[in-house]
Amino acid sequence: MISFLQEKFALSQEGAIDLRNAIFWHTLFNLITILPAILAFIFLQDYLNFFVLGTPPSYSMSFYLIFSLITFFLMYVIAYIDYDKTYTKMYNESASRRIKLAETLRALPMAFFGKKDMADLSSIIMEDTTQIEQIFSHAVPQTFAATISMTLLSLAMFIYDWRMSLAMFWVVPFGFLVFYLSKQHIEQGHSRIYAKKRKVTEVIQTGLDMLQEIKSYNQETAYLQSLEKQLDAYEGELINSELAGGALLNLSHFILKLGLPSVILVGAYFYVHDGISLFTYLVFLVIVGRIYDPFIDAMNNFAALLYLKVRIKRMKEMDSMPIQSGRKTFNPKYFDIEFQSVDFSYEGDVKTLENISFIAKQGKVTALIGPSGGGKSTVAKLAARFWDIDKGKILLGGEDISKVAPEALLEHFSIVFQDVMLFNTSILDNIRLGRTNATDKEVKEAAALAQCSDFIERLPEGYHTLIGENGEKLSGGERQRISIARALLKDAPIILLDEATASLDARNERKIQQAISELISNKTVLIIAHRMRTVINADNIVALRGGKIVESGPPETLMKQNGIFSSMLDRQKQENN
Repeated sequence: MISFLQEKFALSQEGAIDLRNAIFWHTLFNLITILPAILAFIFLQDYLNFFVLGTPPSYSMSFYLIFSLITFFLMYVIAYIDYDKTYTKMYNESASRRIKLAETLRALPMAFFGKKDMADLSSIIMEDTTQIEQIFSHAVPQTFAATISMTLLSLAMFIYDWRMSLAMFWVVPFGFLVFYLSKQHIEQGHSRIYAKKRKVTEVIQTGLDMLQEIKSYNQETAYLQSLEKQLDAYEGELINSELAGGALLNLSHFILKLGLPSVILVGAYFYVHDGISLFTYLVFLVIVGRIYDPFIDAMNNFAALLYLKVRIKRMKEMDSMPIQSGRKTFNPKYFDIEFQSVDFSYEGDVKTLENISFIAKQGKVTALIGPSGGGKSTVAKLAARFWDIDKGKILLGGEDISKVAPEALLEHFSIVFQDVMLFNTSILDNIRLGRTNATDKEVKEAAALAQCSDFIERLPEGYHTLIGENGEKLSGGERQRISIARALLKDAPIILLDEATASLDARNERKIQQAISELISNKTVLIIAHRMRTVINADNIVALRGGKIVESGPPETLMKQNGIFSSMLDRQKQENN
């Protein structure tokens, strides 16, 4: 059963055990709630016989009173345990699911995030998990428990009087048959609704991300029309699916309700022909008014489980993603980065890099240059194992980085990207992200080296100023310098700079170049830049075009070859003049 629940609902082993326990206790709770009704019927039958026939009661009033108190005490205890097993434990599993999902995301290669739409990913993390949590705590245990308890109750009723029970329960298999036949239609409807909803989310996410461009090019009307079109499609699919699914469910409910006239007619026939007693007839008349409610609830919950199936499928897809793994500790003796005949592609059939071979020496500056789209940023990110390569090897300190866990590998990297990401917290905390145990003094020293002190001192609260979402209160150059200060604070043996000074003016760029030059002693430095003055003093230059290395060597050597480096240098000299 544990294996079945794990496979069916994408649960952990502990979660499957908790679900099994929740089903047991909720079944027990359903059964214990029937005890007061059973006790009431026994009491009525006992004392009706006493008042009508004069037969002495089988049990005294004190017995019924004590039994009632014991029953209600048991109901309280079981209800308390049932709540804990059904809700608290299911919420714990939901928390574990969220943590597991976060751990999976952490271990996925960056290629996954390049292919995955962020709105879709956010939907999985937030909405899917919340919906699964809601249905698991309010539908799954209840559905199984209702099925089990109603089966047991039905058997008891058949033992009490099989003829009246047959009249009562013959509608149940027919009702569930209609529901089963509608199952595929309901599932397809849920899938279509889910797909339409994702499209609406994507359009909204695009609008938020591209708000500046939409306004700049006066595309508000076109964007709103696109959003309205997706909303109409979603609303239409929702209405169609709800109408069709609701009609089929209501048909099942209607069939179940046919049991009431069946019990009335069959019971009247047997009562007239002395087949049953008046009391038995009354018992079934009372029960038939409520007996179908649990079956209706079970059908509704089964329909919710069909809705859950789409989301569980997506969770399973996330769990089955190939994650990056390797040694948890990595302490190389030196920090040369070596590419050996590396091939790489974002998509399987289109090569992004082909036969890349070079060495970035420790204590040297290696610059990657070339036209846009040549593969420079990809090479730098492969060195930090943001992706896994298709062919060849990348060595750090002579060791294959594919055998090292990304977290252990990145401990040795300080990285500054062209697109800076900052958190909505203080400048102090944003810089300290480079080394969380750094003192305030060390943070400020790194900020000074990155030429941040001047603009930080002008802020209302200095280093404690909150900078807004992704540093929205700062300029592009200021954000870039914060990112550089963060990397300088980390003081890792390998430095990757991807257009790190692109947002800076010439004056600040020179200052930061001086700061960087003071910190690269005995470090491996990999620089990507379009400005030739940024790389003119590099020890080695690797020029890429179309995903291939077309030339490499010291700057003075490449200047004599009239290749990419020479032409880029001449072009920028002409632009500056």
